[in-house]
Amino acid sequence: MKVTYDVFLSFRGEDTRNNFTGHLYSNLVQKGIKTFIDDDLSRGEEISPALLKAIEESMVSIVVFSENYAASKWCLDELVKILECKESKNQMVFPVFYKVDPSDVRNQRGSFGEALAGHESKLRDNMEKVLRWRTTLTRAANLSGWSFLDGRETEFIQNIVNEISLQVLNDTHINVAKYQVGIEARVRDIHKVLDVDGKEVRMVGIWGNGGIGKTTVAKAVYNSLAHVFEGSCFLENVRERSIPYGGLVDLQNLLLYEILRGKEIKVTSADKGISVIKERLSRKKVLVIVDDVDHLDQLNNLVGGCDWFGLGSRIIITTRDKHLLSSHQVSIIYKAKKLNFGESLDLFISWNGGRNKNLDDDYVKAAETVVKHAQGLPLALKVLGSHLCGRSIDEWHDALDGNLHSDIKKTLKISYDALEYSIQEVFLDIACFFNGRKVYDVIPILEGCDLKPKYAIKVLVDKALINIEQDTIGMHDLLEELGRGIVYQESPNEPGERSRLWFHEDVYRVLTEGTGTNNIKGIIAKFPTPDDICLSADSFSRMKNLRLFINVNARFYGDHVDYLSNELRFLHWPDCPLQTLPSTFNPRKLVELYMPRSRLSQLGEGFKRLQNLTSMNFESCEFLTKTPNTSGIPHLQSLNLDHCTSLVEVHPSVGFHDKLLNLSLKSCHNLTLFPIIKPKSLEVLNLEYCRRLETFPEIGGKVDSLHCMFLRGSGIKELPASIAYLISLEYLDLRSCENLTNLPPSIYELEHLNHIYLQGNRKLVTFPNKVKSEVLGSAVSHPLVLPSLRQFILEGSNLSEFNFLCTLDCVSTLSVLNLTQSDFLVSIPEWITKFVNLRELYLHGCKMLRDIPELPPKIVMLDASDCVSLERFSSLSNILKVKKDSQMIEFVDLCNCHRLCGNLARDLTEKQNNLAKEQITLFFDHLLSSQKHGFQVVFPASFEGLSTLFSCHKDVKERDEACEFLIEIPPNFKCQNQGLALYAAVENPQNKRQRCHGFLAVIYVNQPGVRPYQISGDFHFRKTGSGHVWLCYIQFREMFYRNDRITWPQSPFVCRVNFEIWTLNMLRFKSFGVHLVMAQDDEDLSIFTEDGESESDDLEDANERFDGDNCIDLCEDEQDSEHDYFSCEDNEDGYFY
Repeated sequence: MKVTYDVFLSFRGEDTRNNFTGHLYSNLVQKGIKTFIDDDLSRGEEISPALLKAIEESMVSIVVFSENYAASKWCLDELVKILECKESKNQMVFPVFYKVDPSDVRNQRGSFGEALAGHESKLRDNMEKVLRWRTTLTRAANLSGWSFLDGRETEFIQNIVNEISLQVLNDTHINVAKYQVGIEARVRDIHKVLDVDGKEVRMVGIWGNGGIGKTTVAKAVYNSLAHVFEGSCFLENVRERSIPYGGLVDLQNLLLYEILRGKEIKVTSADKGISVIKERLSRKKVLVIVDDVDHLDQLNNLVGGCDWFGLGSRIIITTRDKHLLSSHQVSIIYKAKKLNFGESLDLFISWNGGRNKNLDDDYVKAAETVVKHAQGLPLALKVLGSHLCGRSIDEWHDALDGNLHSDIKKTLKISYDALEYSIQEVFLDIACFFNGRKVYDVIPILEGCDLKPKYAIKVLVDKALINIEQDTIGMHDLLEELGRGIVYQESPNEPGERSRLWFHEDVYRVLTEGTGTNNIKGIIAKFPTPDDICLSADSFSRMKNLRLFINVNARFYGDHVDYLSNELRFLHWPDCPLQTLPSTFNPRKLVELYMPRSRLSQLGEGFKRLQNLTSMNFESCEFLTKTPNTSGIPHLQSLNLDHCTSLVEVHPSVGFHDKLLNLSLKSCHNLTLFPIIKPKSLEVLNLEYCRRLETFPEIGGKVDSLHCMFLRGSGIKELPASIAYLISLEYLDLRSCENLTNLPPSIYELEHLNHIYLQGNRKLVTFPNKVKSEVLGSAVSHPLVLPSLRQFILEGSNLSEFNFLCTLDCVSTLSVLNLTQSDFLVSIPEWITKFVNLRELYLHGCKMLRDIPELPPKIVMLDASDCVSLERFSSLSNILKVKKDSQMIEFVDLCNCHRLCGNLARDLTEKQNNLAKEQITLFFDHLLSSQKHGFQVVFPASFEGLSTLFSCHKDVKERDEACEFLIEIPPNFKCQNQGLALYAAVENPQNKRQRCHGFLAVIYVNQPGVRPYQISGDFHFRKTGSGHVWLCYIQFREMFYRNDRITWPQSPFVCRVNFEIWTLNMLRFKSFGVHLVMAQDDEDLSIFTEDGESESDDLEDANERFDGDNCIDLCEDEQDSEHDYFSCEDNEDGYFY
């Protein structure tokens, strides 16, 4: 379908042209939405054909029903055509009822009835047409849209524009091409072979040579059809992206992520990915485009068979290999067509800057000459058009003379030959090594090679020889082949004589036979599958000018070589088998050294003077015993020594380096000595899991650069008083330091410290007292104590008292306090309220805790699970006592707090004097009272009675993975102070512990522009033993809040609530339920009346009135069984009052 307009406006001109519709049109255009209005028609043009064409070529139609709309036969014919296109072209249609009652349109009453009666009297001989108008009006009025009777018209229009923009300016639209010449005809051809209306799953191949536009056409097809499917994904450049180790797994993850709309499903192997794709997509109607495939394994792992996908799915595969399609049993193959002469001329002129200009005969003749030799390949026309743009016709002839022949690669070489030598070098490096790499990674490498890559890349972009998208360098296949062909021609028969080696067979031959020469500047070892290369002493001996060596996946053997080039700038050699580097190796020009998992034990004398080196990575070099002297590496910025398990000490020069930014020695288990620290630039220091490092080094003076220090799991016993010199430290991680016994008082002097992690330090039993500073030279105590602290994590510590917290000056900054498993915590002190911005308080497992007093006003998260001695909780007690202004905390976990819940239940029944009424009913009813926001609470309770309290409920079986409900919102329902109540009942019959499990509740609304709302139930139900209940109240205002505003839906509408269970073992979900919560006259919320029944009988059977076409993102399992799809039909009342 050709899309010329985003929106087509249908309206009665005399009613709304100069007011409502005119304003709506202006706002749509201002939003960037291309909108058709009949005012755009040229004078003298036949209006009917033009209107029909505009309707057919629009993505969305908005029908403005006004008082006199039906009086116009023209409007009614328009409406018939619009509804036809909705059916035949899957277009979206939205009615706007402007100062008319939708029921008048639906039933042809009022002005609509009068108008249709008038038409009947005039068209007695064509009553079939009038009947079609009536049917069409009824169908249109039943669609979801907008209604306006009175109020602020400006806001009403803005709401429409915002929702329409979500439909037409969405993320599924991908860029196709700057000049889309000839694409429309090819898209129509592919539409025919796709047969989108067919119910079967169909695979279609697009086959043709490189540069013919397979990907471009596939993108256009994707844009034209993506909205028709339940999910869609465009997997671009599969050939290149599947080569690295794990590449196919990454593509499988991308496929799942795109189609499941952001749901994180991480597969770790290709075989597992196949199973997950088949399981999750086999019931979805999807559009998948697998672009640039060159191996059958890619198809077998991504789109292995038609049975992987739901009925109606369409799979498109683009490739140069027709046999590959046949091998995959793809019988429908579309052969990509070259551009015809007229299309080629149009495309060339467009890129050459001649579009919309008066072209003289000489220009046209010269252009025709170029087009003939381009042979209809779009890429060749694009590159030549750009290259010759702005040049005289004589220059065209000079550029083309002697070079124009049938070989398109030689045609492309015209642009290459016009480049300066240094830019040609950058072009060849990109073609051989860096196509698909991030531009910010490539620039430093090429700068180290004495090139000017920033200027060169800009020129190459301007010449259309490369493109930069999302910081990634892209080069079309033909241009990559051109560059590699140029290098190949340097020595067709002897690869060792060429300047660059990239083809795996050539790399293998040169390195195993030692046939390299001084001509070689760069090597990349990238094999289709990891291959073995046995090194000899002279493998590199004749490569005196080697600048780049990159090993991607080759496996090297041999423990020494006699020579490595001193011209190396970039040495990227993971898993290097060499035990030592050659004694003559003195790479003074080296910029980056990346040798993780190598067998090196020492670096040699050549590393004493490396003026240009900025990065060294020796991660997991298990034989490396000492670090180099970095004083001769003045520009070093990053040093990674993680997992160097034989490393015993760090050279003192590291601690005083001027330029070092990042120093990491994570898991250096034998490290015992670390130098004094006094760097000028160090920002991050990582000594995690250095278990034998018991003494933290002294700080040799003020350090204003260090922001983050990671000491987790280290053997450090104490921190020195000189830590106060780290005046800019923001993040201090001391988790699981089992030997840590105390902290120095000087820690209080760290003004900028905002994160302290101390969990798991069982030997830390006290916190230091404030004393006068002896470190920074101050005669008095520091004026403020940790004034910037935001997160203080003391989980699992063995502190005996916590009064030191009240001395901290972070009263306005502290937002997270974690006291989990604090064995000696009996009561939360009342001074906790001084931390006015505290939002999260974690008390899990504080088994002696008995009382939680009034908490700070901004608390949103309280985890008191496993506080088995807890008896009082002021915030909950105040709510149950109906104290004024009491508000529920947004999330409260009271798992296994049996004493507390028993006390609360007794207080409730005594207060109500009604023991017959379920305590859980009273409990939730009080929680809802006067709430201004949603909340979630988990607590121990019996769940047998829950099914009688919620109008929609279901007991689930042990192996059920999902549970769904429909709640129909009745007409004239006001959402402002209302919401939905949800519950989940759970037990752990095996009484086993599992760290993380739960469910996901997703709420869908069948109105355009309303996105699904998700609530995660990822709670740590630990040894629950008895039954527990999760109760949740979610306000509609929270569901409909998007982009800093609330867009209210128009009732009636349907809410589909889907519970997806994550954990099928350990934890047993017993039942789920949903209910509509409505405000009473005093605006207090209640879910139950005195007899436990709902008072409204307005709710009809949701299944009968639910319009599936208008529901977004339908559940994938809905077709499996009627038992997976629930309504409220067995409860006449349907929603709480």
